[in-house]
Amino acid sequence: MSTEKAPPFRRNRPPLKVHEHKRLYFAHSEHMRESGLLCTDTERAERIRNVLQALYEANKRVPIIVEGKRDIRALRRIGMVGDIVPIHSGRALYDLCEDIAERFHRVVLLLDWDEKGETLFRNLSLHLVGLWEEFSPFREILKLLCQKEIKDIEGIPTLLQRLAGTEVSVGESDDLTP
Repeated sequence: MSTEKAPPFRRNRPPLKVHEHKRLYFAHSEHMRESGLLCTDTERAERIRNVLQALYEANKRVPIIVEGKRDIRALRRIGMVGDIVPIHSGRALYDLCEDIAERFHRVVLLLDWDEKGETLFRNLSLHLVGLWEEFSPFREILKLLCQKEIKDIEGIPTLLQRLAGTEVSVGESDDLTP
Protein backbone atom coordinates (compact mmCIF):
# COMPACT_ATOMS: atom_id res chain seq x y z
CA MET A 1 0.00 0.00 0.00
CA SER A 2 1.33 3.42 -0.97
CA THR A 3 1.83 6.04 1.69
CA GLU A 4 1.90 8.90 -0.83
CA LYS A 5 -0.34 11.80 0.00
CA ALA A 6 -2.51 13.46 -2.59
CA PRO A 7 -1.27 16.87 -3.74
CA PRO A 8 -2.73 19.74 -1.67
CA PHE A 9 -4.98 20.95 -4.46
CA ARG A 10 -6.64 17.52 -4.78
CA ARG A 11 -7.00 16.58 -1.08
CA ASN A 12 -10.51 15.88 0.04
CA ARG A 13 -11.97 17.17 -3.20
CA PRO A 14 -14.04 15.09 -5.56
CA PRO A 15 -13.18 15.51 -9.25
CA LEU A 16 -15.13 18.19 -11.08
CA LYS A 17 -17.91 16.99 -13.30
CA VAL A 18 -17.85 17.94 -16.98
CA HIS A 19 -20.65 20.49 -16.68
CA GLU A 20 -18.83 22.17 -13.75
CA HIS A 21 -15.72 22.60 -15.93
CA LYS A 22 -17.86 24.30 -18.58
CA ARG A 23 -19.52 26.55 -16.01
CA LEU A 24 -16.13 27.65 -14.67
CA TYR A 25 -14.81 28.19 -18.20
CA PHE A 26 -17.78 30.35 -19.19
CA ALA A 27 -17.62 32.33 -15.93
CA HIS A 28 -13.91 32.96 -16.57
CA SER A 29 -14.61 33.94 -20.20
CA GLU A 30 -17.31 36.37 -19.11
CA HIS A 31 -14.92 37.94 -16.58
CA MET A 32 -12.25 38.25 -19.28
CA ARG A 33 -14.74 39.88 -21.68
CA GLU A 34 -15.95 42.36 -19.03
CA SER A 35 -12.38 43.33 -18.18
CA GLY A 36 -11.60 43.90 -21.86
CA LEU A 37 -9.10 41.07 -22.13
CA LEU A 38 -11.31 38.93 -24.34
CA CYS A 39 -13.32 40.35 -27.22
CA THR A 40 -15.00 39.42 -30.47
CA ASP A 41 -13.30 39.78 -33.83
CA THR A 42 -15.27 42.94 -34.55
CA GLU A 43 -14.33 44.47 -31.19
CA ARG A 44 -10.69 43.53 -31.74
CA ALA A 45 -10.72 45.05 -35.24
CA GLU A 46 -12.14 48.26 -33.79
CA ARG A 47 -9.47 48.37 -31.08
CA ILE A 48 -6.69 47.83 -33.65
CA ARG A 49 -8.27 50.51 -35.83
CA ASN A 50 -8.35 52.95 -32.88
CA VAL A 51 -4.64 52.36 -32.23
CA LEU A 52 -3.92 52.89 -35.93
CA GLN A 53 -6.01 56.08 -35.95
CA ALA A 54 -3.90 57.42 -33.08
CA LEU A 55 -0.77 56.33 -34.98
CA TYR A 56 -2.09 58.18 -38.04
CA GLU A 57 -2.41 61.37 -35.99
CA ALA A 58 1.12 60.94 -34.58
CA ASN A 59 2.50 60.17 -38.05
CA LYS A 60 1.39 63.58 -39.28
CA ARG A 61 4.16 65.04 -37.08
CA VAL A 62 6.51 62.13 -36.39
CA PRO A 63 8.04 59.59 -38.79
CA ILE A 64 7.46 55.86 -38.39
CA ILE A 65 10.53 53.63 -38.61
CA VAL A 66 9.78 50.21 -40.16
CA GLU A 67 11.84 47.29 -41.43
CA GLY A 68 11.22 47.44 -45.16
CA LYS A 69 9.19 48.33 -48.24
CA ARG A 70 6.39 45.83 -47.56
CA ASP A 71 5.79 47.44 -44.17
CA ILE A 72 5.61 50.85 -45.86
CA ARG A 73 3.07 49.52 -48.39
CA ALA A 74 0.97 48.01 -45.59
CA LEU A 75 0.90 51.26 -43.60
CA ARG A 76 0.05 53.27 -46.74
CA ARG A 77 -2.74 50.78 -47.50
CA ILE A 78 -4.16 51.43 -44.02
CA GLY A 79 -3.99 55.18 -44.66
CA MET A 80 -0.77 56.53 -43.13
CA VAL A 81 0.32 59.71 -44.93
CA GLY A 82 3.38 60.95 -43.00
CA ASP A 83 7.04 60.01 -43.27
CA ILE A 84 7.78 56.29 -43.08
CA VAL A 85 11.45 55.37 -43.03
CA PRO A 86 12.67 51.82 -43.81
CA ILE A 87 15.73 50.57 -41.94
CA HIS A 88 16.60 48.13 -44.75
CA SER A 89 17.77 50.75 -47.21
CA GLY A 90 21.29 49.49 -47.87
CA ARG A 91 22.88 51.57 -45.13
CA ALA A 92 24.64 50.40 -42.00
CA LEU A 93 22.42 50.51 -38.93
CA TYR A 94 24.70 52.94 -37.12
CA ASP A 95 24.73 55.36 -40.10
CA LEU A 96 20.96 55.11 -40.40
CA CYS A 97 20.53 55.91 -36.69
CA GLU A 98 22.84 58.93 -36.98
CA ASP A 99 20.84 60.21 -39.95
CA ILE A 100 17.53 59.69 -38.13
CA ALA A 101 18.83 61.45 -34.99
CA GLU A 102 19.98 64.43 -37.10
CA ARG A 103 16.75 64.71 -39.11
CA PHE A 104 14.10 64.02 -36.45
CA HIS A 105 13.53 64.90 -32.80
CA ARG A 106 11.05 62.07 -32.21
CA VAL A 107 10.24 58.79 -34.00
CA VAL A 108 7.85 55.86 -33.76
CA LEU A 109 9.66 52.50 -33.82
CA LEU A 110 7.20 50.10 -35.42
CA LEU A 111 9.21 46.98 -36.12
CA ASP A 112 7.93 43.42 -36.49
CA TRP A 113 7.64 41.34 -33.34
CA ASP A 114 9.26 38.22 -34.75
CA GLU A 115 12.76 37.27 -33.58
CA LYS A 116 14.53 39.41 -36.19
CA GLY A 117 12.27 42.39 -35.49
CA GLU A 118 12.83 42.13 -31.75
CA THR A 119 16.61 42.13 -32.29
CA LEU A 120 16.39 45.16 -34.58
CA PHE A 121 14.11 46.90 -32.10
CA ARG A 122 16.61 46.40 -29.27
CA ASN A 123 19.49 47.70 -31.41
CA LEU A 124 17.59 50.73 -32.70
CA SER A 125 16.20 51.59 -29.30
CA LEU A 126 19.74 51.69 -27.89
CA HIS A 127 20.97 53.99 -30.67
CA LEU A 128 17.92 56.28 -30.62
CA VAL A 129 17.53 56.77 -26.87
CA GLY A 130 15.21 59.66 -26.10
CA LEU A 131 13.56 59.74 -29.53
CA TRP A 132 11.14 56.80 -29.45
CA GLU A 133 10.03 56.09 -25.89
CA GLU A 134 7.02 58.43 -25.98
CA PHE A 135 5.50 56.31 -28.78
CA SER A 136 6.43 52.82 -27.55
CA PRO A 137 2.81 51.94 -26.64
CA PHE A 138 1.86 51.77 -30.34
CA ARG A 139 4.03 48.74 -30.97
CA GLU A 140 3.23 47.04 -27.66
CA ILE A 141 -0.53 47.45 -27.99
CA LEU A 142 -0.51 46.24 -31.61
CA LYS A 143 1.50 43.19 -30.51
CA LEU A 144 -1.13 42.39 -27.88
CA LEU A 145 -4.12 42.99 -30.13
CA CYS A 146 -2.69 41.01 -33.05
CA GLN A 147 -1.94 38.22 -30.59
CA LYS A 148 -0.11 35.34 -32.24
CA GLU A 149 -1.96 35.56 -35.55
CA ILE A 150 0.65 37.81 -37.15
CA LYS A 151 4.14 38.86 -36.17
CA ASP A 152 4.75 41.60 -38.70
CA ILE A 153 3.52 45.01 -39.77
CA GLU A 154 2.78 43.90 -43.32
CA GLY A 155 0.14 41.47 -42.03
CA ILE A 156 -1.95 44.12 -40.24
CA PRO A 157 -4.17 45.14 -43.21
CA THR A 158 -5.06 41.51 -43.98
CA LEU A 159 -5.74 40.73 -40.31
CA LEU A 160 -7.93 43.81 -39.98
CA GLN A 161 -9.86 42.88 -43.11
CA ARG A 162 -10.42 39.34 -41.82
CA LEU A 163 -11.52 40.52 -38.36
CA ALA A 164 -13.78 43.34 -39.58
CA GLY A 165 -15.06 41.58 -42.70
CA THR A 166 -14.17 44.56 -44.89
CA GLU A 167 -11.26 46.79 -45.87
CA VAL A 168 -10.35 49.06 -42.94
CA SER A 169 -8.50 52.34 -43.19
CA VAL A 170 -7.71 55.30 -41.00
CA GLY A 171 -7.34 58.95 -41.78
CA GLU A 172 -9.27 62.14 -42.25
CA SER A 173 -12.63 60.48 -43.04
CA ASP A 174 -12.51 58.70 -39.65
CA ASP A 175 -15.64 56.66 -40.37
CA LEU A 176 -15.91 54.43 -37.30
CA THR A 177 -17.91 51.76 -39.10
CA PRO A 178 -15.61 49.30 -40.88
